[in-house]
Amino acid sequence: MKLNFRRPARGSRAATAVLAAAAVLAAVAPATAADANVPGSQAPAVSLRVATYNIHAGAGEDNVFDLDRTAEAIRGLHADVVGLQEVDVHWSSRSDFVDEAEALAEKLDMQVFFAPIYDNAPATQGGDRAQYGVAVLSRYPVIEAENHEITRLSTQVPNPVPAPAPGFAEVTVNVKGSHVHVYSTHLDYRANPSVRSAQVADTLKVLAEDSGPKVLVGDFNATANAPELAPLWQQLRDTAPDGGGTYPAINPFKRIDFVTVSPDITVVGAQEVATEASDHRPVVADLELHQRGR
Repeated sequence: MKLNFRRPARGSRAATAVLAAAAVLAAVAPATAADANVPGSQAPAVSLRVATYNIHAGAGEDNVFDLDRTAEAIRGLHADVVGLQEVDVHWSSRSDFVDEAEALAEKLDMQVFFAPIYDNAPATQGGDRAQYGVAVLSRYPVIEAENHEITRLSTQVPNPVPAPAPGFAEVTVNVKGSHVHVYSTHLDYRANPSVRSAQVADTLKVLAEDSGPKVLVGDFNATANAPELAPLWQQLRDTAPDGGGTYPAINPFKRIDFVTVSPDITVVGAQEVATEASDHRPVVADLELHQRGR
């Protein structure tokens, strides 16, 4: 199921969350009424498996478009929540103009929130808008979602300059009564790190406005020791600091895809997964949440 949340104003986020939570309360409730108000470690830990995957618009390392292969690779991760990057929605012939977000959600029986970076007019009158961006798949109810702006250098206009643009997805997921913020991002690919540095600063500002457990996943287009990523590690923890490479998918030599978490989340384990369904390898992390409510 594809989710189409309105982007709420910052001042209305709490009210939006309450209304959305009421709609899913019957489906997923806290283990006990007392648990909802139990702080921190007094509540039983809740397990959550999170993954990140740059799906290369559904094309494998062989550059052949095969969304069934993409879905099978994601299914094999056995993840509860998956952040996706390079997602096409009616974008072009390279992905057969498919709504990849909706198609993957249906194939995997998950909810999906799609956050376009680019949203172009239809090629023909009455056609679908051509969109490209990031997404989050979830087996658990999504009670709030937002497409944030961060600094970007557009690939769609001549002589671009860095400017705020959408495509930074945030969902709040109700995991058996624990609410966790999950963000999916795709940082700038250029050799010059200046845009990535601005994106990191913007990202941390967004995260600072949220409380509770946080999981940031994505294709950072930089290795963990890159100077522009240093501010992230003051707030978040890399779940796989000793992990193997994620790019390219065959014989990877760079680790640029990450699952990162706030300090209040326990990391049980994490690893990259070998597959040629994209030009990147996915990363999957097993986590424990210790906080009930928001």
